Amino acid sequence: MALKAVAYFVGILVLLSGIIGISNIMLIVVKERTNEIGVRRALGATPWDIRGQILMESIFLTIISGMAGIVLATGIIALVNGQLEGVDTSEMMFANPSVDLGVVFIALSILIISGLLAGLIPAQNAIKVQPVDALRTE
Repeated sequence: MALKAVAYFVGILVLLSGIIGISNIMLIVVKERTNEIGVRRALGATPWDIRGQILMESIFLTIISGMAGIVLATGIIALVNGQLEGVDTSEMMFANPSVDLGVVFIALSILIISGLLAGLIPAQNAIKVQPVDALRTE
């Protein structure tokens, strides 16, 4: 029970650090693309269009990162299972490690929600960009 609690605690901390990292990346992206956002606003893009673009980019980043992590973890589990194939696992604590497919889908849904959370602040900053000011900056 204690091991499970520690695993959840560490998992939540890793997820929060990932959200902060993606949010920082998206803040930099918004700052770098101020000119593009200003042109889009000048051409008639609504705030919801800009918000949607930033949120989709942050979701895309989190899904790509999460899928890379899932593929890496699957490879590690396959390697561990390969090493344990010929070993007597009757007295081992972790024998035949595996992950349920349902857990993978839950993790992906958590990643999508995390991507939305990570993109909210940068999306709000992108909406505040005024077209005239954005076109003036170089």
